Amino acid sequence: MAKRVIIVDDSRAVIATAELALESLIGSGVIEFKSYLNPLELLGALQAGTENFDMLISDVNMPEMNGLDLARAIKSDERYKTKPIIVLTTESSEQMKMSGKEIGVTGWMVKPFNDEKLVKSIKMVLGV
Repeated sequence: MAKRVIIVDDSRAVIATAELALESLIGSGVIEFKSYLNPLELLGALQAGTENFDMLISDVNMPEMNGLDLARAIKSDERYKTKPIIVLTTESSEQMKMSGKEIGVTGWMVKPFNDEKLVKSIKMVLGV
């Protein structure tokens, strides 16, 4: 069964680039890919139980809610506490990375990202 990977980023270009990078995993049925432009929309769906994921990839700097606040809210829910979250952002400060680690973020990738590194990270984290 395909693993469900969700990306939340306010940039359609970043989502499209990630989807292209993951095309072989999607096409071969290894992962199912879904995207959200608005972190509040994703959080609402997760809290309502109408959405689920095996791995979340999230930007940090987004309107309405930043990615670290999203990760904090998700990790505070018992249903998602152990689910992996990878941050994909332009933020590279050690302080920001430490904040992510304290919340329980699994990994940190800086934009612009390398397609092969993204694929490798997903395969490693999901064990596929």
